[in-house]
Amino acid sequence: MTDPNIDFSMVLASAVHDMKNSLGMLLNSLDELRGEHEQTLAGSEKFNMLQYEAERMHNDLVQLLGIYRLGENNLSAHIDEHFVPDFLEEHLARHIPLLDGLGLDYSIVSDDINGFFDGDLLTGVLNNTINNAIRYTKSKIRLTAREADGYLILGVEDDGQGYPESMQHTGNLSFKSLDFKSGSTSLGLFFASSVAQMHNDGDKTGCIKLQNGGSLGGGVFEIWLP
Repeated sequence: MTDPNIDFSMVLASAVHDMKNSLGMLLNSLDELRGEHEQTLAGSEKFNMLQYEAERMHNDLVQLLGIYRLGENNLSAHIDEHFVPDFLEEHLARHIPLLDGLGLDYSIVSDDINGFFDGDLLTGVLNNTINNAIRYTKSKIRLTAREADGYLILGVEDDGQGYPESMQHTGNLSFKSLDFKSGSTSLGLFFASSVAQMHNDGDKTGCIKLQNGGSLGGGVFEIWLP
């Protein structure tokens, strides 16, 4: 018998929050373990897979919490000024142990510019996008930043096969457009799109763009922030 006093969405959100925190502690422990046994673990395929999957699950839970808060009208952007090259370097740094372990090349190509955005929300977007790039790249990942047409454009590029035509997209995604039967719900892209839309300036609103090419010839994810 169902208890009408139980808010199951709140219960699930609380459980997801606890799992996210536990995975965060696990990731910290994995980083410490890699540092303590660098010569043994650096080239370990099983250890690298463990760290990658833990990071992926952590990112998924961060996004689920964000989408829950979005559904409860309890998610908003808190805009601060950031020096963009430092912001990108900080977020690439957390992935470097895994990137080195997998033998991937990584770089940042950014103009010396300041940007106005919610650093916490962009952290969730970047971590998920970098993690996806790690999954699909052949050998290289690059973070980019530039200004164009009144927008700050942050990008993640790789030299993999690129996005399939069905995923190449410019604009924003609606929750109704997600296909839960295909096994690929694109929740990460929906979260990124939602974060982009929270950034606006006058008649300009943020958006995401997925395309192929770029400097590495593979997939290119960009978030445009006014």
